[in-house]
Amino acid sequence: MQLFTVPFILLSFSTLFDLFLVFYILRKKSTQKSTKQIRTTFLFLLTCILIISIGVLVENIVYQLFSIETIFFEYFIYVGTCFLPVAFFLTALTYKNTRIKFEKKYLLLFVIPILTLIVLWTNDFHHLFYQHYSINMNEATYGFYFYIHSIYTYVLLFVSMFIFIQNSLKNTGVFSMQSILIIIGSIIPIVINLLGTAKIFNMTVYATPISFSLTMIFYYFAIFRFDFLDISPIALRKIVDVMSDSYLVTDTQENIVDYNTTFVSTFNIKNTNIIKSRLFDFISINKSSNKFQDAYYKCINKKVATSVDFHDTTTDKYFHIEISPLFNKNMFIGVLILFKDITEHVNDVKQLKDSQNTLMERERLASLGQLIGGIAHNLKTPIMSISGAAEGLSDLVKEYDSSIDDPSVNSQDHHDIAKDMFSWVDKIRHYTEYMSDIITAVKGQAVTLSEMENVSFDLEELVKRVDILMRHELKNALVYLNVKFEVDKKTTLHGDINSLVQVINNMVSNSIQAYDGKPEQNIDLIIHKENNNIVISVKDYGPGLPEKVKEKLFSEMITTKGKNGTGLGLYMSYSTIKANFGGDITFESEDGLGTTFNIILPEK
Repeated sequence: MQLFTVPFILLSFSTLFDLFLVFYILRKKSTQKSTKQIRTTFLFLLTCILIISIGVLVENIVYQLFSIETIFFEYFIYVGTCFLPVAFFLTALTYKNTRIKFEKKYLLLFVIPILTLIVLWTNDFHHLFYQHYSINMNEATYGFYFYIHSIYTYVLLFVSMFIFIQNSLKNTGVFSMQSILIIIGSIIPIVINLLGTAKIFNMTVYATPISFSLTMIFYYFAIFRFDFLDISPIALRKIVDVMSDSYLVTDTQENIVDYNTTFVSTFNIKNTNIIKSRLFDFISINKSSNKFQDAYYKCINKKVATSVDFHDTTTDKYFHIEISPLFNKNMFIGVLILFKDITEHVNDVKQLKDSQNTLMERERLASLGQLIGGIAHNLKTPIMSISGAAEGLSDLVKEYDSSIDDPSVNSQDHHDIAKDMFSWVDKIRHYTEYMSDIITAVKGQAVTLSEMENVSFDLEELVKRVDILMRHELKNALVYLNVKFEVDKKTTLHGDINSLVQVINNMVSNSIQAYDGKPEQNIDLIIHKENNNIVISVKDYGPGLPEKVKEKLFSEMITTKGKNGTGLGLYMSYSTIKANFGGDITFESEDGLGTTFNIILPEK
């Protein structure tokens, strides 16, 4: 066998090229983890080919110069041969999935290659691999295990090549240079090895390394000339296919040029091949879609990004659509449309609004019930007193009438009768003023359940209204409200007094309920000044708030009353003080010692 044959020279050049490719890839570093992984698997593949190529070259040189049996070099060469299909398969998986997590199951791929090496290295004892070895494959005879190794090798190679070709076509298209190079490079080693194994032509050991080196040449141009290992198109395609939002690209003539699978499933499109179809053939025409069309044409005509909310009546789904112009080297080439499905959000908002309206109505009715109870109690006493005064006046009128013709009644007696009349009139005046205050307080609370009235008021007026409205509930519960002014009663505040009264009443009611029916208890209503703020504190001496309530107080509608409470009172109180007064509500609560709510109001 001559040394410098054409196959030997071709293998020498291909080996040098493979070495150059290894160093080139090693020098071209990447910071991206996904790119690093595909480079690593590709280097593993190149290493296997280099082991085969260098082994065959050295085998022939040593054999020609020293006549050493070539079977010993096969032991080294087959290290690359056995692991080559595994390297191809891992590279293909990395290309397909962008990045893979190396799991224990992948170790099974190495079982057959390792077993092959063991069988080959011990072939002299059983001849399961070679019955007769020859550097010329047509002259070699094989044992039973050789075919197991060959089947495993070709299955992995076929699967790997299929993965490469399938994903290249998917990511870059049938007629792209990448796909063409990958297809040719993938076919060469499979065809040559199959023909050689089937003994269709006289195949030497040069064939396998040369064929795979040719594959590396084609892959080289796909890698570095056409950015095969640039995983951006792979990653982009995977992202847009798995993203929950529908994605669509049109050209400047409204024709669809790209889309993701989410768009097809979202709009129930049966014909999945919609490239070059008109955009608005898939969008139902209604008032909402007219807004979408207007926004789309605005993007095309003005080359600016727009957005619009859209209700698709066909699928009954709501979308927030973002429409952006696409440019390539300052040339307008199309439009990117992103459909964000907000159906669940819209339905949640509707449900929340309905729930809040229901809760607010319940709270309003509860407040009205409390007001009615207070009216019934507070008006009963003055009405009865006025009725009694009327009876007293009636008796005095009769007495005065009978005394007119009585000669024994002198002027002093008339003055005494008049004095008694004035006394009853003063009492009636006092009771009517008290009733007027009740009506004013109740009217304000009833009206401002839905309206707001900003007025100036002093602290004395505020406490007076609270006392009037809470007197009935306090009396029934046998709880005492102790008012402590630590600031001038005439201090003026500005805002909606009725909503503030409602907030304080709610806190007093909560304090009453904190005693759980226990009588003869106290609630302190303390008004003091802190910095430039008026602080109204409602303090009880009950069991305190549970920790789970403290964590969510004011941020959620939470209650300690179970089914008897909505949790809306404090939630609305907090919102009222924040929105209407620019203030805040804080609280301190200790287990077994009670709770204090502080309404902090900026003094204006």
